[in-house]
Amino acid sequence: MVASLDVVSLAPEMMTPPMGITSERLQARPDGSLLWTSASRPSVLVVEDEADIRELITYNLLKEGCQAVGMASGEEALEAIRRQVPALVVLDLMLPGIDGLSVCRLVRSNAKTQAVPILVVSAKGEEADVVAGLNLGADDYLTKPFSPKVLIARVRAVLRRYSEAKTMREEDAGSEPSFQVNDLVIHPGRHQVVRGAQTIDFTVTEFRVLAFLAEKPGRVFTRQQILDGVHGDNYAITDRAIDVQIVGIRKKLGDAGGYIETVRGVGYRFREIYAEDPNL
Repeated sequence: MVASLDVVSLAPEMMTPPMGITSERLQARPDGSLLWTSASRPSVLVVEDEADIRELITYNLLKEGCQAVGMASGEEALEAIRRQVPALVVLDLMLPGIDGLSVCRLVRSNAKTQAVPILVVSAKGEEADVVAGLNLGADDYLTKPFSPKVLIARVRAVLRRYSEAKTMREEDAGSEPSFQVNDLVIHPGRHQVVRGAQTIDFTVTEFRVLAFLAEKPGRVFTRQQILDGVHGDNYAITDRAIDVQIVGIRKKLGDAGGYIETVRGVGYRFREIYAEDPNL
């Protein structure tokens, strides 16, 4: 017999859903693994140890039309992700046992789960905390307290970016390279970078930053311009997030990391090397 788990257990003042919102239940197989009930609705795993916040987030995701299930610890979350990969993880950092940063690092280090988008929602709002979360692979970072409307907007944005990237990869599979700069061949549709015989894997955000700079080699961009170009105007996150992405891009490019130059006091530019350059 298949057991079931309530997707959301609402606080007393939230027991009556708005008109049109139906009660959702998430099925569990006998072995305990999750079974998302609809392939067409985004599956979101909410990892938050404070029950009222966890219920608030899952409730609003349910209203948005997502499938959502809450977990109270990092250990539970990792086991759930291992058994069935969700479309998105909403992750608190201050968790009992395995903390959120460790969860993020472990998810990113596993080939099966490394592409799962992660939205961090945390009371740790100092710039250093935001940078640490992004550096470990979070796709976005939202500080508490937060507006449910802002949360849903961030969820939509993250899911949209990943959906667009997947669609473009599928549509452009097998197409000719979109453009080449130096010895890098950049495929925007596939979200793929090739250097010689090597394919270099980047996260969605890293790829967008690299492509944004490489499309206009030699031009200097401020951090805010890069942030706006990648995420859109008025994106509420520290521009130091770009520094984190640049560090990751340079590391993955290896000795080609020097193609991205830091322009002190301004920002970054992609350095185009011509054939007559002896360093090419």
